[in-house]
Amino acid sequence: MIPIPYINKELELTAVTVGWLQTIYLLSTAIFQIPSARISDIVGRKKIFILGLLFFFLSSLFSGFSNSGTLLLIHRFIMGVGSAMMFSTSNAILVSKTPPQMRGKALGINTAAVYFSLASAPIIGGGLTQYLGWKSIFFASALISFIAMIGAVFYIKDNWKTDKQYSFDYWGATLYAIGLSALIYGFSTLPQTQGFILTLGGAFLLFYFGYYEKKQKSPVFNIQLFLGNRVFRMSLLSALINYASTFAVSFMLSIYLQYARGLSPRDAGLILVAQPIIMTLVTIKAGSLSDRKSPTILATIGMFIVFIGLICLIFLSATTHFAYIITILIVLGFGFGLFSSPNTNVIMGSVTKKDYSGASASMGTMRLTGQAFSMGLAMLAFSMTIGNNSFENVEARYLISAMRITFIISSILCLIGVYTSSIRKRSIK
Repeated sequence: MIPIPYINKELELTAVTVGWLQTIYLLSTAIFQIPSARISDIVGRKKIFILGLLFFFLSSLFSGFSNSGTLLLIHRFIMGVGSAMMFSTSNAILVSKTPPQMRGKALGINTAAVYFSLASAPIIGGGLTQYLGWKSIFFASALISFIAMIGAVFYIKDNWKTDKQYSFDYWGATLYAIGLSALIYGFSTLPQTQGFILTLGGAFLLFYFGYYEKKQKSPVFNIQLFLGNRVFRMSLLSALINYASTFAVSFMLSIYLQYARGLSPRDAGLILVAQPIIMTLVTIKAGSLSDRKSPTILATIGMFIVFIGLICLIFLSATTHFAYIITILIVLGFGFGLFSSPNTNVIMGSVTKKDYSGASASMGTMRLTGQAFSMGLAMLAFSMTIGNNSFENVEARYLISAMRITFIISSILCLIGVYTSSIRKRSIK
C-alpha cells in the first residue's frame, strides 16, 4: 500500500475508501476461490489457472487507466477474481507433481517465491510511484502477469481434470458468496447497526451453506472434509487467525511511516521490506524442516513469535527509532515464515489427491478471509478515531491511536491462534 498518498491525492479518496482498495480485492478473491476450485475439478486446473492470469492481466491494465475511485475499485474486484482462480489451483498443481516426502520443501520454495515478491514490491513499488506515478505499478503488474500467462500455456503440461460428471452447484456457490460477502462487509462497517445485521446475517448464511452442502451429491465444497478431518479443520482455523492478526501490519505501518513520520514512499518501502525478506529466507528452511520434524510444532512456535512481535508494535509512538521498527519487522518475518509453509504442509498432507483443489482453495479462502478481516479491523479503528476524514487532515496522534487499537486486538487474536495450532495432532503421515 505504498502508493496510497499518491492515489489519495489524485483521486481524493476518504480514509475508508482507501481501505476498501485493498479490502475489495481480498473480498472477491476470498468468495471466488471455493467455486473456482470446484470448476477446476470439472474443466481442469491448468485452464482455470491460465484464465485467472488473463483476468489479472486485464484488470491490472485497466486499473492503470482508472481516473476515479469507483473505477479503480471495480478493477480491483475483478483482479481479485483472477487471483482466486490462480490461488485455488496453484498449490494443487504443485502438490500433484511433487512426491510426498518432498512436499514441504516444494511448498517452502513456492511460499518463498511469494515472499520474495513481497520483499521486492515495497522497493519497486515505492520507486515506480515516486518517479513514474502510482499507475505505473499496475502497468508493471500487468506485464508480469502476461509473461506468467504465456509461461503457463507452454510449460504446464497436465490439466488434472478430476471430476468428469460436469456438475456444478450454482445455488451453493451463491449462498457461499453472499454469506461471506455479508460477513466481511458487515464486520468492516461495525459498530454501525447495519454492520451488526450484516455480520450476523452472513454468519447465518454460511452456517446454512454448510448444512445445505452436506446433502448435495456434487457440492461446491466438500463440507465433510472440514467436519470429519480434525487436523485439516484446526490447521485452516490457525491460518485464518494468523492472517487476521498480521495482514494489516504493513498497511498500518505504511500509513504511520508516511503520514505520522513524513517518509517518502521509497523510504517507507525500504523499512517495510525487512519483514518479507526474512519471511523468504526462513520459509525455505521451514518447509524442508517440516518434511523431517513435526510441522505442527514448527507452525505453533512461529505463531508465538508473531504474537511477541505484535505486542511490541503496540508501543510505537511518533518518535520511535526506526531501528526498533525494523527489528520488530524482522521478528514478525521470522515467525510468519516459520508458520506458513509447515502449516501448508499439514493442510495439503491431511487430504487425498482428489481433494487437493478443495484443500488449496480452502487454505486460500482462509488466508484471504483473514486478510479481509484484518483490513476490516484496521478500517474499524480508523472509523473510530478519524471517521471519513482524509489522512492529510488528521493529526499524527489519531493515526497512532488507530494503529494501537489494531495491534492490541491483533495480539489477542494471535494468542488464540497459538492455542488452535497447538491442539491438532503432533505429526502427519
